[in-house]
Amino acid sequence: MLNITFKKKLKFMQITSHILMIRPVQFRYNEQTAENNFYQKDPDNLDDETAGEKAQREFDNFVQVLRSKGVDVLVVEDTFSSDTPDSIFPNNWVSFHEDGTVVLFPMFAPNRRRERRKDILNDILPGRGFAVKKIIDFSDFEKSERFLEATGSMVMDRDNRIIYASISERTDPGLVDEFCIKFGYKAVKFHSYQTYQGERLPIYHTNVMMTLADEFAIICGDAVDNKEELEDVVSNLKKTGKEIIYITEEQTRKFAGNMLQVINKDGKKLVVMSSAAYHSLNPEQVQQVQHYGELVHSDLKTIETCGGGSARCMMAEVFLPMVDFSLDKPSELINLPSSN
Repeated sequence: MLNITFKKKLKFMQITSHILMIRPVQFRYNEQTAENNFYQKDPDNLDDETAGEKAQREFDNFVQVLRSKGVDVLVVEDTFSSDTPDSIFPNNWVSFHEDGTVVLFPMFAPNRRRERRKDILNDILPGRGFAVKKIIDFSDFEKSERFLEATGSMVMDRDNRIIYASISERTDPGLVDEFCIKFGYKAVKFHSYQTYQGERLPIYHTNVMMTLADEFAIICGDAVDNKEELEDVVSNLKKTGKEIIYITEEQTRKFAGNMLQVINKDGKKLVVMSSAAYHSLNPEQVQQVQHYGELVHSDLKTIETCGGGSARCMMAEVFLPMVDFSLDKPSELINLPSSN
């Protein structure tokens, strides 16, 4: 194997300028994920073909906005070879790490498990100069119906090595602990809820109600019914120096908790969100957030309505190191066997 020369010294970074996005070809309302994603809506006046066309336009416009701001966006086209209506949300099946490790995750919906693509890891990313040195695969836990959907389930404080995880059907507490042990994180676990048809039901992903950036955090405190759990989350955020910006449940429904801070090629910080999220913020919140970066937003109405996810869900952060030479053999694959 060729020696690899890293262009810069490894360090833990909270934000990156490299984003992987999957352009959808079969986007639609996914009945399998709707079982516990209560932000999804199945519009009566929108057939699957029209929904897919609108989602593609929203996706393309979003990519154009990001690139115009100097963000490095790697767009990969989805394929027609398998039925993957939610491929537009790649941050749920994979995470990328500074030491060249890629992690694959167990997914709740069977039709989402087909989103994991070897060509992205073995060909496309290395072809762009990213070092994929090792792949750790948690997906075998699907056999025992235990799920952990990457940075949807786990909001990562990479710098301070803390994982914030709202436990749900898609976020197994034992797998959160296994991930933390494997990668040297501390787990802060809690439960968050939304009111749906008069009931308090678990929020399917942590990153819907919580955003973590380098110096601030956004959280829907009203969604955490257990006050001791909320105090634990707030205490850890304060100990790590984060300014906490609270949003309401109504703002959470507008995906104001689903933001991502990125940095562009010139070193400028941006806070990316959907237009619905941006317009839900009050003037004080806008002022608070824009203190930490330029606010960037794009209309994602169809994607949010049918998919139940928003801007952050569409962006898989690539923290992999850049290399000068390609590997001459496949990456090492480690499978973690499922356990009870």
